[in-house]
Amino acid sequence: MYKSLIRPLLFKLDPEKVHYLTVDAVKTAYRLPFTKGISQSMFQVVDKRLERKLFGLTFPNPVGLAAGFDKDARLVDEFANLGFGFIEIGTLTPKPQAGNDKPRLFRLPQDQAIINRMGFNNEGVDAAVARLKARKSTILVGGNIGKNKVTPNEEATLDYLYCFKALYDVVDYFVVNVSSPNTPDLRALQEKEPLKQLLLALQEVNSKMPQPKPLLLKIAPDLNEAQLDDIIEIAIEAKLSGIIATNTTISRDGLYTPSNEIKEIGAGGLSGKPLTKHATEIIRYLRKGLPQSIKIIGVGGIMTAEDALEKLEAGADLLQLYTGFIYEGPALISQINKKLLQQ
Repeated sequence: MYKSLIRPLLFKLDPEKVHYLTVDAVKTAYRLPFTKGISQSMFQVVDKRLERKLFGLTFPNPVGLAAGFDKDARLVDEFANLGFGFIEIGTLTPKPQAGNDKPRLFRLPQDQAIINRMGFNNEGVDAAVARLKARKSTILVGGNIGKNKVTPNEEATLDYLYCFKALYDVVDYFVVNVSSPNTPDLRALQEKEPLKQLLLALQEVNSKMPQPKPLLLKIAPDLNEAQLDDIIEIAIEAKLSGIIATNTTISRDGLYTPSNEIKEIGAGGLSGKPLTKHATEIIRYLRKGLPQSIKIIGVGGIMTAEDALEKLEAGADLLQLYTGFIYEGPALISQINKKLLQQ
C-alpha cells in the first residue's frame, strides 16, 4: 500500500514539508489505541535467530534507522513498533541551529536517491535528552553527535564532548559524525591528526564514566584507500567499538537524472541506490583491515533485502536504512529480516 498509494501522494509535495507532515501524522496515528498493534503485526519480525550481540548490547535484529530521519528524537517510541532493531537519533549539536537555507532536500526518483544539504538542523542536544528521558519504549538508541556550524574546527572537540556528556545517560551508543558534507569544513576533521585527537579526547572522558559507552565513527564514502587505512589505524588506536560506513557522497557519477537538474539542485550529500555498490566496497575494505573486535554498521543504498545481504556478506555486523526507508516504506524492514531467516 505504501508504494502504490501513500508514496505517490507524498512525492507530489515538497520533500522537507512531507517529512514534518509525516512526523505529525505518525504522532497523531499512534494516539489511537489500535495503531501500535497493527504496526507490530504488519512489520515486526520477532525471532531469536535475528539477534545480534555487539558492544555488550543485544540488538533484537540487525536493521536500524540511520541518523538524519529522527534528528530530535521525536519518533523513537513510534518507530520502535515498525520492526527496527535500533534507532539512531541526530546529528545533534550543543546549541539549536536552523541548518542551511531552503530548499535543501531533493528527491531523484529516476535514481531512487536523495540529495540533502540540511546542515545539522536540530533543536539542540538538550531538547533531545528531555524527550529520551520521557520515552516509553526500550528500543536501543544511538546518539549521533556533531558540532555547531559557528564552532571553529579548533574548538570542535568541546562541542562533541558537550553532546557526549549530555546524552550519556539516555543513549546506548555514540556516533561521531565528521563526515557530513553539509557543514563547512567539517570533513577536515576526518584528516588523521584532528580525528585522532578528537576521538582520544572523547574516549578519555568515556573511560571515566561509570560504564563506558560504545563509541563509533561515521565516515564518508569519498575517502581513498590511503585515507581508509588512516581510519583503520585511528580506530585501532582510539579503541573504537565500530565504524559506520557510509555517510552521503558528494559524487554525482552515473546518475540517470538529467545533468541540468543536478546542476540546478547544487551542493549536498547524495544517498540511495547510486551509493549501494560503493558503500559495500568500503565495508569490504574496512573488514579486511580491521580486527574483529571493531564492528561495522553498513549503510548506504540499501533498497532491497538483497542489498542488505550483500552488505552483511561484505562484513557488516548491523545495517541502517534511510533513503530505502523513504522509497520502500517500513515493509523493507520486515523484508530484510524475513530474508535473513531464510538463509
